[in-house]
Formats: sequence, C-alpha cells, structure tokens
Amino acid sequence: MSRPIINIADVEMQPFPSAFAPTGAAAERYAPRMGQIARKLGAQKLGYNVTAVPPGKRAFPTHNHQINEEMFFILEGEGELHVGDAVHPVRPGDVVACPPGGPETAHQFVNTGSVELKYLAVSTKISPEIVDYPKTGKFGVLHEFADANGKPQMFRFVGRANQRADYWEGE
Repeated sequence: MSRPIINIADVEMQPFPSAFAPTGAAAERYAPRMGQIARKLGAQKLGYNVTAVPPGKRAFPTHNHQINEEMFFILEGEGELHVGDAVHPVRPGDVVACPPGGPETAHQFVNTGSVELKYLAVSTKISPEIVDYPKTGKFGVLHEFADANGKPQMFRFVGRANQRADYWEGE
C-alpha cells in the first residue's frame, strides 16, 4: 500500500486533460485546475481532489448528481456557490454539502474574488453515475473502471434526451 498521507501543499495542480478541457466560448468562462489525491492514496470508496479556480472563472457547468454526494471545504479565496436558484457567498473554512437530487441541488462555484479560489472536493464514488445539466438540458452518464492492466479509465457520454436512438435501431 502507498503512503496514506499527503499534505495539500504537496498536491500537484494540473489543468484538465485535453480530452475534457473546455473549448470554444466555454474556455472563456471555465478554467479549473485539479490536484488528484484519492488515487495517489489508494482510496476506493471516496474520491477527493483539490480544485483551483482563477478569478472571474467557474469550475464546472451547473450540474446535479443523481447518485453521488459531494462535500467541499473552502481552503483559499472567496466566491459564490450557486445552488438551484440561490447564491451563497463562500470563504475559507466554509463546508458545503451537495447531496444528490434534482435541479434544486444543481450547483456551481464561481470565483468572484481577486485571488484563486481553492477547495477540497470529496465525493462518494458510486459508478455508473448520471449527472444533469439543467441550464442546458443535457445529461451525462459517467462510468469509472480499471482496464485489464488496472489503469483507471472513464466512459463519459453527454447528450440530450431528444438525441437518443431507438433501442432496436440498426438491429
């Protein structure tokens, strides 16, 4: 087993992998960097990372989880947490709960401050997961699994209900 301890100051922050990085107009609004923790420590049932958001940017699109629950602990900076139709200021030391549910639990962090907003994100890791994006009418199906060599893989499908194929199409 690897060492089960890491100091947040030692977490290496990385931009999103190119396959998942914001493109086009979204690149103007979203610029999260993430530092992986859970995999490095050998965690199995919880995922955790440090997420950093530059001033004026957002971490991710407004979304809600159908399966997994998230918790966030604000480490540095200030900003807003949008949940459903409500907006809440956040600052260092704040603990945020985002349980699974419908559009009323849809959430998004926005850095409204002048320095980087940094938080610890903790989530259950039940897979597959369904994520809704209520502002754009999209949904995502996500599945994390290990390939034959044990390397983590991610299946991700994002679409809209009206783009679905008939079950028997092409059969």
